[in-house]
Amino acid sequence: MNICENLEKIRQTVPERVTLVAVSKTKPIEDLQQAYDAGQRVFGENHALEMRDKHQALPTDTQWHFIGHLQTNKIKYIISFVNLIHSVDSLKLLKEINKEAAKHNRVVDCLLQFHIATEETKFGLDYDEARQLLESEEYKNMENVNIVGVMGMATNTDNMALVRSEFRSLKAIFDKLKSEFFAQKQDFAQISMGMSHDYPIAIEEGSTMVRVGSAIFGARNYAKV
Repeated sequence: MNICENLEKIRQTVPERVTLVAVSKTKPIEDLQQAYDAGQRVFGENHALEMRDKHQALPTDTQWHFIGHLQTNKIKYIISFVNLIHSVDSLKLLKEINKEAAKHNRVVDCLLQFHIATEETKFGLDYDEARQLLESEEYKNMENVNIVGVMGMATNTDNMALVRSEFRSLKAIFDKLKSEFFAQKQDFAQISMGMSHDYPIAIEEGSTMVRVGSAIFGARNYAKV
């Protein structure tokens, strides 16, 4: 496996308008450094402490995206440097991010995560929950978070027609939110969907960010999870 070659191959399939997030969870610093040396700057992690440690080891122009389920008591470990949190799935979590970001005098970009898959194990809001969040006085008073789009995870299946329909449903949610809540907000523009096995379909359905891990770094090391 050659990380540099894998990256180059994937970049040829990802349009310039789409951000490639290299999902580096469980991977050693050496692998991330190889990707960095090949020009990759955006990395995605799903464990706060692991992300904190890697942030300390990589160059300062690296961008860090948190893509996993974020526990409120772990926000403090990443809030000073995280560039984007993909996985906001509750008002409670957004409130804690806002509170911790205020301590560092930061405004942190966030995506609202929606449940679009058939699996019940996946996290995420539905549209009514998102509307309640966005209409709440608590949200309207937050000064240290900035919602810039949506994220979703498709069903883990070989049925690409189902995957496509789920991606299409997330694009429809994005469009509805844009119209109803963010019509005047130019930076509400991100749709994070698509992973190693389905990102080309996600791009066809409107993704602006794809989260690619195993196609770059090889199979995930579950022993480190």
